[in-house]
Amino acid sequence: MSPGDRPPASPNPSALSPLDGRYRPQMAPYAEAFSEEGLIRQRFKVEVRWLLALASDPAIVELGPFDGATSAVLNAWVDDFGPDDVAEVKRIEARTNHDVKAVEYLLKAKLAGLGWGEAQREFVHFAATSEDVNNLAHALMLHEGISTAWLAEADRLIGDVAAVAAGCAEISMLSHTHGQPASPTTLGKELAVFCHRWSRQAQRVRSLELTGKWNGAVGTFGAHVAAYPEVDWISLSRRFVESFGLEWNPLTTQIEPHDTIAELFHTVVRFNSVLLDFCRDMWEYVSRSYLRQRVVAGEVGSSTMPHKVNPIDFENAEANAGVSSALLEHLASKLMVSRMQRDLSDSSAMRNVGVAVGHSGLAISSARRGFAKVTPDADTMATDLDCHWEVLGEAIQTAMRRHGIAEPYERLKELTRGREVGPAEVREFVAQLHLPAEAAERLTKLTPGGYTGLAAELVTFAVPNRGTSAAADRDSNEPAHTPA
Repeated sequence: MSPGDRPPASPNPSALSPLDGRYRPQMAPYAEAFSEEGLIRQRFKVEVRWLLALASDPAIVELGPFDGATSAVLNAWVDDFGPDDVAEVKRIEARTNHDVKAVEYLLKAKLAGLGWGEAQREFVHFAATSEDVNNLAHALMLHEGISTAWLAEADRLIGDVAAVAAGCAEISMLSHTHGQPASPTTLGKELAVFCHRWSRQAQRVRSLELTGKWNGAVGTFGAHVAAYPEVDWISLSRRFVESFGLEWNPLTTQIEPHDTIAELFHTVVRFNSVLLDFCRDMWEYVSRSYLRQRVVAGEVGSSTMPHKVNPIDFENAEANAGVSSALLEHLASKLMVSRMQRDLSDSSAMRNVGVAVGHSGLAISSARRGFAKVTPDADTMATDLDCHWEVLGEAIQTAMRRHGIAEPYERLKELTRGREVGPAEVREFVAQLHLPAEAAERLTKLTPGGYTGLAAELVTFAVPNRGTSAAADRDSNEPAHTPA
C-alpha cells in the first residue's frame, strides 16, 4: 500500500466549522460546489438560461429572438461568473434582504449595460417564483459536488481497496464471528466484500436522476398562462428543466418536493455505513496485528506512551461518516415535508447540504489515508490460524454428513467446543471415522490456512480482471461488479 499524506495544518484556526478550518485544504472541491458562492453561481445560470429559453419561443415576440451575438454574451456571463459578481449580488442583497431577487437585479443591471430597455429587462425572472430558481440551482450544486468531488473520492477508495484485495486474494486469515475464531477466509476476499458493497451504492448514486420543476408560485403555471395563454408552457418548462440534465417534475406545490434528493442522501448514508463497517474492521485487524501500520517520521501516537502508533485515520473516518449520516438522515426526512404549498424550513435546511456531503467526503479521504499506511502481515495471520485447528470442525462434520456418519455435528462439538485442539487430535479423530480413502486423505491434509474454500476466486466479483477461473467461467450475461 502506498504512503498517504497527512493533511496540512489548518489555514483558519478561528473557523467555527472544522470543514472550513482544520480540514479546509481537503474540502476545496466541496466548497466550490456547495458554498454560497456556488449557489449564487448556479442561480445566475438558471436566470440566464430561462431568459434564453423565453427568447427562443416564437410566441414571446416582445423579448426575442436573440441574435447570435446576444446569446453569446449571455452565455459568456454564465461561464465567466466570478467573485466580483458574487460580491455585487451580496451588496444588492444587503439592500433587498432577498437572495434570489439580488441575482435577478444583477442580471438586469448587466443587461442595462448592453442597452436593453426596461420592458425587455422585465423578462428576467419572468413568471418565476424563487423556488423555481432555487430547486434547479440546488440540483445543479448537488450534481457538481457529488460527481466532481464525492464520487471521485469514492472511486479512488474503491480502487485502492480493490487493488490490495487482488494482491491479498490468497492470504489466509482467521475470521471471527461474534468476536470468536471462526472458519478461515482470506484477507483479499474480506476486502473485496467492501468493494462490492461500495460499488453498488456508487452506481446507485450515478444512476439517480434528480428532479426539477419550473411551474410558478404554486405549481399551476397561473401567471404564465395569464400573460401568454398561447404559449405551450408545459412543453417549454419540460425542455427547460431537461436542458440541465434533470428529470422534469410536472406535479409540485410551490416547491419541488425533494424526493429524489432524499433518495440520493439515503444512498450516501448507505455508503457511509459500509465505510464505517470497513473502518471498524480495519481497526480490528490493526489491533490483532493482521495489518501493520507504517510509522510516519515526526508523528506522535500518544502524549505519554511513546510506543503508540494509533489507527487515527480510521477513527477519524468513522466519526465523520457518522456526522454525515446524521445530517443526511435529517435532511432526507425534513426536505420531503412542507406545510401545505410552502414553508421556508426546507430553504434553511438545504444550506447544510454541503456540510453533510463534505463530512462524508472527509471520511472517505481519511479512510484512504489510513488504508495507505497499513501492510498485511501474512506471518501473523498464519500463526494465528495455526493456533486454532478447532475451526476445521465445520469441514469435518460436513464431510461426515455426506458419507452418512451418525451425529457428525454432535461429535465435532464434543471434540472442539470451547477447546483448543491441535493437528494431532484432529487427524486422530479423522482416522477413526472410517471415511472413504479419498475423503480421509483430503481431510487429513487439510490445515486451517488451507481451509478457505473459493475465497480467492470470489475476489474476482469485485476485481474482475484478476484472471482467475471464476472470472473466466462467469456467465457472459451477468453484470460485472466492477469498482465504480
